[in-house]
Amino acid sequence: MSEIELSVDVGKLGRVAVLFGGQSAEREVSLQSGQAVIDALIKAGVDVVGIDADDALIERLAEARPALVFIALHGAAGEDGRVQALLEFLKYPYTGSGVQASAIAMDKWRSKQIFSAAGIPSPAYRIMTLDTDLSDVVAELGCELMVKPASEGSSIGMSKVHSEDELKQALAKALAFDPHVFAEQVISGAEYTVAVLDGEALPVIKLETDREFYDFEAKYVLDDTRYLCPCGLAEEAEQELQALALKTFEALGCEGWGRVDFMADAEGCFYVLEVNTVPGMTSHSLVPMAAKAQGLSFEDLVVSVAKTAIAQ
Repeated sequence: MSEIELSVDVGKLGRVAVLFGGQSAEREVSLQSGQAVIDALIKAGVDVVGIDADDALIERLAEARPALVFIALHGAAGEDGRVQALLEFLKYPYTGSGVQASAIAMDKWRSKQIFSAAGIPSPAYRIMTLDTDLSDVVAELGCELMVKPASEGSSIGMSKVHSEDELKQALAKALAFDPHVFAEQVISGAEYTVAVLDGEALPVIKLETDREFYDFEAKYVLDDTRYLCPCGLAEEAEQELQALALKTFEALGCEGWGRVDFMADAEGCFYVLEVNTVPGMTSHSLVPMAAKAQGLSFEDLVVSVAKTAIAQ
């Protein structure tokens, strides 16, 4: 049985303000996550107020007077440390990682530099600009690459490429979302994700999609993506992956809850892709699936996440 409490005294939480929506490219996903969190907190008997994080955020918080803030914002200005810094300045306890860890985890390029320093395996990569000689990138990393904006989530702006011509197009696409873009060597194998909640790694989920990769459509739109939990790994391999998730979470200084995404190669070696400090909480989201496999209802999961803010 999980070490996570299945029952939390909701009276100790006080009023909870759920921040959702916002103005990032992930606004629509955040609206879904936030509404799901609000509904779960209401069902659990929590005093809750939802706040769409617009330019009047400070005034809305002052009006709501919450005891703590549940961050359900995804992407820029919600997951990158800026809202976290504002909440700390205003002295509101909040869910998830602090300012520094949020900022670093949101920046996949800088995260990879920390992974390297901490001895955490991650796919080889190369930062790119409009002036980059793309033939050098292909010579170094190969033709099959993932091109990623450094600081976007939900696979927004990402492309999988198989040639130098496709690489050029993918670079232009990614630069429309972020001035920092990198190419990453493709690891051909199974994809896994590990949710972390209050210092514990939840059961591993294996992801399978018939699309080119696990993109926005596969994550949020289509119903044919397959989520396997149990994940099919041997117990020793699953424990290894969970331990690597916790090591990665700690290396970035993350707290509270989050999710670590992995690829495995043909030999079964695991590679960290990224850390999500405010994972989705929609009907297609992965953390609720892992929590359910651990014996936590969605309401218990949401209240447990809210509870982690109390200790700040």
